Parts: sequence; C-alpha cells; structure tokens
Amino acid sequence: MSAITVIYRLDKAPVEHEEVQRLLDCLEHRGTDDQGLHIQNNIGLGHRMRWVTPESLHEKLPLKSVESSAVITCDARVDNRDELIRQLFSSYGRIAEVTDSEIILRAYEKWGEGCAEKILGDFVFAIWDEREQKLFCARDSMGVKHFYYYYKPNVLFAIASEIKALLCLTDIPKKLNETNIGDILILNHQNKEDTPYKGIKRLPANNALSVNEGGLKIWQYWRPASKSKNRFRSSSDYEEQFRAIFAEAVACRLRSVYPTGSLLSGGLDSSSISCVASSYLEKTGKPPLETISAIFPSIARIDPRIDERRYINSIVQHIECNPNFVEADTFSPFEDMDKLHWHADHPVAAPNVFMDWALFKAAKQRNVRVLLSGFDGDSTVSYGYEAFSSLARQGRWWNLIRDAAALNKNMPGKHHSFKKLVWNQGFAEATPEFVRQIWRVAHGRPRELKKKPTLPSSVNYHFESVKAAFALKQDLKNRYFEAVAKTHPEDVCPSEAHWNALCSGIFAFALESFEKMAAGFEIEARFPFFDRRLIEFCISLPANQKVHKGWTRSIFRRAMNNILPFDVQWRTDKANIGLSYKINMIKYGSAQVEEALFGSSDMLEKFIDRKTLITAYSRYRTDPLKHGQEAMLIISTVYLSSWLRQSFGSQTS
Repeated sequence: MSAITVIYRLDKAPVEHEEVQRLLDCLEHRGTDDQGLHIQNNIGLGHRMRWVTPESLHEKLPLKSVESSAVITCDARVDNRDELIRQLFSSYGRIAEVTDSEIILRAYEKWGEGCAEKILGDFVFAIWDEREQKLFCARDSMGVKHFYYYYKPNVLFAIASEIKALLCLTDIPKKLNETNIGDILILNHQNKEDTPYKGIKRLPANNALSVNEGGLKIWQYWRPASKSKNRFRSSSDYEEQFRAIFAEAVACRLRSVYPTGSLLSGGLDSSSISCVASSYLEKTGKPPLETISAIFPSIARIDPRIDERRYINSIVQHIECNPNFVEADTFSPFEDMDKLHWHADHPVAAPNVFMDWALFKAAKQRNVRVLLSGFDGDSTVSYGYEAFSSLARQGRWWNLIRDAAALNKNMPGKHHSFKKLVWNQGFAEATPEFVRQIWRVAHGRPRELKKKPTLPSSVNYHFESVKAAFALKQDLKNRYFEAVAKTHPEDVCPSEAHWNALCSGIFAFALESFEKMAAGFEIEARFPFFDRRLIEFCISLPANQKVHKGWTRSIFRRAMNNILPFDVQWRTDKANIGLSYKINMIKYGSAQVEEALFGSSDMLEKFIDRKTLITAYSRYRTDPLKHGQEAMLIISTVYLSSWLRQSFGSQTS
C-alpha cells in the first residue's frame, strides 16, 4: 500500500516543490516508511511508501529509467513477476531485489501503452514519458487500487490516490456534485467516473489514460473473452484446475514481510481463503495467520441467525492460526463516523461498515499489514442460474425439475424456491417472446406487453424519501434506468452477464470504501477473488459447474474437499449480519439518528423529504428486526448528514 500524486501543468507553468509536498502530507497515512518527489519543469510526481512486500524494501520512488529517462510513481503489487522478469530483463540474477515499479517501467519501455494488459495484480501507476512529452497511467482490472484525477484542458492535470489530496491544490475548487449525491440517495452506483466533488473524476477499473498538451484520452485496455468456455474431460479436472488457480490467487497475496491476517466470517469464501493461506504460510515457514472475526454474542441470544461462532471455531481448530474476535454488538453503527468519512472521501452507504472498521482496528493491534478478504466471492464463483435455462433450451425438463427440487431442498429460501427456479430461470428464459406475450394476454395481463420500466422495490423505497423537486431537477429516475441499461444490457450471453455483474458500480463503490478504511489503519487489503486469472476461469465455466445436483457454488465446494471442514464446505445457510445494525442503531445510535432527523441543521433539507424519514423511523422503532428497509434508509441518511457536515459545513453547492 502506497500513495501516488502527480501535478502536470499543461499551461507550462513550473510545478513547485511545496505543491507536491502538500499532497503527500495529506496522504501520510498511506505510507509512513518513506517518501519521494520528482519535479521537472511543469511535471511533478510524488510517492508515499508503505513497506509490505520483500521487494518494496529495495524500492525508492519516483523511479527514473536510465535507458529512456521515463519516470514512474506507482502503488502496485505485480503477481506475474517471474514471467515478466524473464521477458523484460536480459539478466535476472537478482530476481528477489527487482521491484514491482522496475517491472512496470520496463514493461512500458518494451510494450508502450499496451503494457497494462500484460500485468497481473493490483496496481495504479503514472509514467512521465519525457521523450513523448506525455503522461501515461493505468488502473488494475478490478479497481483495487485507487486513482482520482482533475483535468482542466490547457491548464492542469492532477492525480492522487485519494480525493482529499487533490483538494489541497488551490487550483481545484471544492464544489459539491449534487447529481452524484442524488445517485447515492437512490442506490445508483453505476457511474464509475463521477465523485461527490465537481470536476474530480475517478479512472474506472481496467482503464488506462494518456494526457499531453493535445488533450486527454481514456480507454479500456482488457476484458475477458465473452464466449470462450473451459472444456475439461471430467468434473474432477474442473475441480483440480479451480483449486490450483485459487491457491495461486491466495499465495500471490501473501507476499509480505510483516504479519498477515485474514477476515474470517465462517462463510465459504473467507473460510477457504483462511485455510489455503494458513497452509501456505506453514509450508513456507512464515508466522501463523492472524484471523480476525466479528461475533455477536448478545444479538445471537435474540436471533441465532447471526451467530457464526460454530463455523468460525470449526476453521480455527482446523488450521494453524492466531484467532482474534471482536464483539461487534457492543458499539454503535456510527462509531468513529467522522474518521470513517475522512478516509472514504464520500458518503458511506454500507450499513455494516462499522463492523469492518472495528475489524481493521483489531488487525492493527496485531501489527498486521496485509489483510485478506473474501469480498464478493459470491459474484466471482457462482454468478447466475443459467444452468436451469440451459436445461430448458435443451428440452431436458426432467433434469430441470429434478435439479430445482434438489436446490430448493438443500438451500431453502426465496431465491431458491422451486417455482422461481423452474419458471423464471428455466421455462421463461427458454420460451420465445411471442409465446410469453400470448400467455400474458390469455391470463389477463396485456399491460405487461408494453410495460414501462419500474424501479426495484428497494430503490423505489429510497427514491420516495428524496425531495420531489430535487429528484426532478436531477432526473434521478431516468438516470437510474439509463445506467442499468448501459451497465447491464439485456440479451447478452451468460459469461458477458457475469462480467458485467463483476464490474457493477455497487461493488466498485463498496470495494473503494473497504480499501480506504483499511488504509486508515495502515493495512493493505487484498482480495483473492478479484484475481484476474480466477475471474477468467469462473466466467468461462459451463453452467453445470456453478449449480449442480442441488448445490450452488458447486465447483468451489468440491474443490475445497479435504481443505475445508465438512460442515463449512457444505453449509447451506448464511448469517443474517444485517441484524447487527438494526439492533445496534436503536441501542447505541439513537442520538445521532434523532439529530439528523430532528436537529436544527438544514444540511439535508435540499435533498431529503424529512417527513418521510420521520415516518420510516417511527415504523423502525416499533420493531427494529422487522423493518429492514427503514433501517437501511435511516442509517444511510445519517451517514450522508455526517459527510455533508464534515465536508462542506453549511455549503451545499
């Protein structure tokens, strides 16, 4: 984990040392071990260093190439180091000392702007090409590392790892982006470029850019093949391949000279990561894994669905590790809310974010610098139920009905109901549209033939809390439909739909919040399920490897045989972590809620219908466990109120 900054004055004005240093000072929390600057006329690059990998101990950034005079600053962990070193270095006897920044810079010298596609890992980098008089930058395929920029043609281009650093430049005005706030209010996170600040953009994941006096160019440098399929002879071959790729994804993220931790919830994702990581550390003679787990002993007495201690204990007894537990039911969802927002740079909408904050604090106390997370493993491994529509298209009705019944039995719940699986995921998907239209008319539902798009119930609930005049001015409803149509188009093949889901703005938004909170404790968060090799493999899996014989995530479960304890490997339930904020908000956070809803501050008046919120709060107080939508609306409102107050005071434009 490090921080990068760039100031590029397109008007040819000289960059001052104090300007770059000001940005670096603002990012000190991302790198306290070292810092460096490179200033040359109208270009200035800065870097904050946090030593994590063995190679980073030899790294001094910004780095200037002897051969080309190009200069790089980066925050990177290159996972295919050995392969790239063999391709890029004529003599690589000092392989252990070759830094990741050297590899990236050499890759640029060899492949130019095509270098980003060749690099596996998590990275952002900026390279000043003196010969070409241009700045070339790129961000990793899943957006684990952060990249924000400000661009004023013919005047200024500036980059920083966090928004707050850019706002340290006097040239960049601090203005609220009300359209972005409106999108946040209605849970529309699909725009991957806008931020809550006017003029400040983010470079989307999997994108590169170049900028010079002639202008700015941005492009997507890679995407997985949409129609390729893995073809192996047997299910055991699929399992073996998945297991090998997953093990490599975990191992690459264990490069650290400091203690390594893993967030352990007891679920399939975090448990698998912890088991594989522990085994690797033990084989390589490294200190035991630090597992960090949230538990809820008091809430579990109210509703046992939140209690994961059985599964957590099964894992810690199965592996070599140092278990650490945080009683997350003993503090408010608004714990350290102002600190959290300072790090996030945007209103945080995730209701359980306070729990992550507490886990990072516990990891910091154990001197952990690298923390593995199973974030979004569900989407990577088991997206979609195309197995059922595939069976329907093949006319294999008995197989469809049999598998749907098995899944409904193994994993009961509304998502796996027999009716939904057979009709919605099977027959309906395989039935021609004209047949469906005839069915609608025959059943007295002709309006559905030309049905207008409607907001999902959860989105609509939030939309109704927004002031009508503000929603109309920002055209929030149409913006939502346009965003969905653009990011999740219909009539795409299953692998394309899978990739679109992984690129969803909501996951990017949540990932961004998660990483920045970890950075607040000088911890580098790493995500094995966002390994590009693993994603490519899972996207190209046949449908029957994802859902098979009544089991979701079939290939994952089978691949973890003899790695996971049996009870975790084949568990069918999932903890209802949402209970924590529903109960804790009324137990510890009533004062913050009532200040936001009933206080004298007018910060929310422009955006929120206060009467609707007060009504929702009244419903929630009658039965916190029952009113989940109300709880989510209230907690996101309090977070927004806090962020507005902290970031803009009474200024809202």
